[in-house]
Amino acid sequence: MTLWQRLRPDRLRAVRVDPGRRGVLALAAVGVAAVIVAAAAAHRDDPAAAPVAPLPALRTDAPERAAAAAPGEGGGLAVRAEPGARPPTVAPGADAPVGADLVVSVIGLVDHAGLLHLPLGARVADAVAMAVAREGADLTSLNLAQRLADGDQIVVGAPGPAGEPRLGSMVVSGAPHGAAPAGGGSAPAPKVNLNTASEQELDGLTGVGPTTAAAILAWRSRHGRFTSIDQLAEVTGIGPAKLKRLRDQVTL
Repeated sequence: MTLWQRLRPDRLRAVRVDPGRRGVLALAAVGVAAVIVAAAAAHRDDPAAAPVAPLPALRTDAPERAAAAAPGEGGGLAVRAEPGARPPTVAPGADAPVGADLVVSVIGLVDHAGLLHLPLGARVADAVAMAVAREGADLTSLNLAQRLADGDQIVVGAPGPAGEPRLGSMVVSGAPHGAAPAGGGSAPAPKVNLNTASEQELDGLTGVGPTTAAAILAWRSRHGRFTSIDQLAEVTGIGPAKLKRLRDQVTL
C-alpha cells in the first residue's frame, strides 16, 4: 500500500471520479486558456526591444582649434595659415619690406660703375666698396656713414694735381624734390662747396643754370676762393632772391 493510500480517508477510498467526455473537454479548454493567459502576461512583462535608428556621427574640430590656439614662441599664439593664403604684399609707394634691396647708382672714378643692389640700411661706404673706388678717388668729400635710400646716386670724383677736384664727390638723393625723408631713409643731399664744386655740381643747384654756374667759377678764378656766402651777390646773375635760395644749398 502506498503512502497516499494509507493517508486517504476511508470515506474517499470507495469514491471514483469520472468527469466524462464533456468534463475532459472543459478541463482541456481551461488548461489551454491558462497557457494563453500565462504567455500574454509573460510577453507584457518582457516586451521586445524596438529597433532604434543609429545617431549620426558627431564631427569636431576641437583638436585643430587646440593646435591653432597653442601658445607659440615668445608667449604669442601660433597662427596657422589657411591653404591658398597669399602672403601680404606691399602696395605701390609704400615702404619696402624688410630684406628688400635698394637700387643705387654709382658713377665716377670706380671700377664697377652703374646700378648696384644693396640691402636696406646700407651706407655710402658699402656702395663705394662694392663699386671698388680707383686709386686717387676723392672719398673725403663723401659722408661714408650716410644711410642710402632707394634711387640715390653716388658720384665719386678725383682731385686734380693742385688739390682742386676735377669732379666733386657727392651723393644725390633719389627722393622727389620737397619730399620729407622717411624715418631710417637717407639724409638730405649734402651742400655743395662753393670753393671745390665743379661746373656740373653748380649747374645742379636749384635756380642756377649753366650761365650762372660759369659766372661762379669765373668769380672764383679771379678772387681765389669764397670766404662768405654773401659774396655770391657779387656774381653776375645772382640777385637777393636767388641768393636766399642758394643759402641752404651751398657751404664753404
